[in-house]
Amino acid sequence: MSDFTLADLERIVDARSQAAPTESWTAKLVAAGQGKAAKKLGEEAVETVIAAIEGDRGALASETADLLYHLMVVLKIAGVTLQDVMEELERRTSRSGLAEKAGRQSQ
Repeated sequence: MSDFTLADLERIVDARSQAAPTESWTAKLVAAGQGKAAKKLGEEAVETVIAAIEGDRGALASETADLLYHLMVVLKIAGVTLQDVMEELERRTSRSGLAEKAGRQSQ
């Protein structure tokens, strides 16, 4: 079993974003801006949904890896850290999902 974490991926994305766009796909995405990166994230999300619907476990794992990578790039460009996301998840999970969702709708 791998010890690779999303924090590892966040560090890799950060490091590769510093490279020249001609040397790194991550740097190329970052240089292209949030619009391009978000579009790629959306494409990967759709591909992940299709793999899930088709019941293809291998494709689902592969597409989810692409989705998580592109999400980390979008977060990097926006200046949102994985810690920011985890803190929000922790806040939300401190109460039931239904209560949390109702609270968001009233905001």
